[in-house]
Amino acid sequence: MSKNKNQRRDFIGKLTIGLTSILALPIMGNTKNEQKELDMTAKKLIKSIYPLGFQWKTADPFLFCAHHEDKYPAGNEQMGPNSSLDGRHLGQDFIIKDGWRMYHGKEVPGFPGHPHRGFETITIVRKGLVDHADSLGQSGRYGNGDVQWMTAGSGVQHSEMFPLLNKYKENPAELFQIWLNLPKKNKMTDPHFKMLWSDEIPVINESDEFGNKTEIEVITGFISGKSAPLPPPSSWAANTKNDVAILNIQMEAGATYKLSKTSAISNRTAYFYEGNNLEIEGEIIPNYHAVEVEADMDLILKNTSNEKIKILILQGKPINEPVVQHGPFVMNTREEIQEAFNDYHETQFGGWPWPKYGQVHDRNLGRFAKHADGRYEDKG
Repeated sequence: MSKNKNQRRDFIGKLTIGLTSILALPIMGNTKNEQKELDMTAKKLIKSIYPLGFQWKTADPFLFCAHHEDKYPAGNEQMGPNSSLDGRHLGQDFIIKDGWRMYHGKEVPGFPGHPHRGFETITIVRKGLVDHADSLGQSGRYGNGDVQWMTAGSGVQHSEMFPLLNKYKENPAELFQIWLNLPKKNKMTDPHFKMLWSDEIPVINESDEFGNKTEIEVITGFISGKSAPLPPPSSWAANTKNDVAILNIQMEAGATYKLSKTSAISNRTAYFYEGNNLEIEGEIIPNYHAVEVEADMDLILKNTSNEKIKILILQGKPINEPVVQHGPFVMNTREEIQEAFNDYHETQFGGWPWPKYGQVHDRNLGRFAKHADGRYEDKG
């Protein structure tokens, strides 16, 4: 057996262990000790409130959401941290030390080449940069408000590395990665990725009766007369009837904002990830908590603090199909999971055309995307 094949199996083994524990949360749901169940004798807006960890529980059609926030130091010549890596479990560094993590990276933080099948990744980068490379020869660098939407479909390897370009100051990074399921009919569609650049994402600014402002980024969905850029064609979100919405909301001190009701069939969750004193239906929501709500009732958000708060909204009609996952693969049956592993070990989903599994691009490049059809997007 070749050295590269041993390395692939070792990495996918580590990834499988990590992602199996991650994905157990959204599929199994919360225990009574993890969430606050509210009186449901009469229908109320709030269904449940529960604390958030590194990986967030989500509802169908979503699989999970990871919130990464790292205060990286200045970078070195290799675009890794200009700091000692002693005491870190390199290759599996998920414990915050000195305010940051290396994840699966050994020189540059991030996630070296690894496979996916059967779902989509939506990567929303609030701060910092991500270098993308994949088994189709596609590549990119995006961040500081950009979003990458990747349909894994029948199978793709990709890497997501966090190059630390600043040599003389810190390199803070914050991003969300959301896993959105694919329906059975689209699980074996061709892989595809699309960039939603920050200047293309609609931003809605609303003021309440007292002039306090709320800003809403519409990453996907339709709200207040504005539509987000179209998702990839095979996505569950591509059909507007599926009511998929991803919204990032920032509210000034004292602001009130109403998110209008939608289909009773949809699942809607508000993730309160920054600030204090969010009020919903008379309940004060603690920092870093999620609130599952009835989608067919207006959601009125109130910032009762004297500082800005931030909330991520995930919404959509459920796919309502069996979900079987193992590590980086999400299918409908265990037999399909075994087939995914067999296909990956046989074909590596096209192989890896890059010099390193932890591929980073030239330091001097700006934000860009190179697609399999030769199309090149240069964002400077």
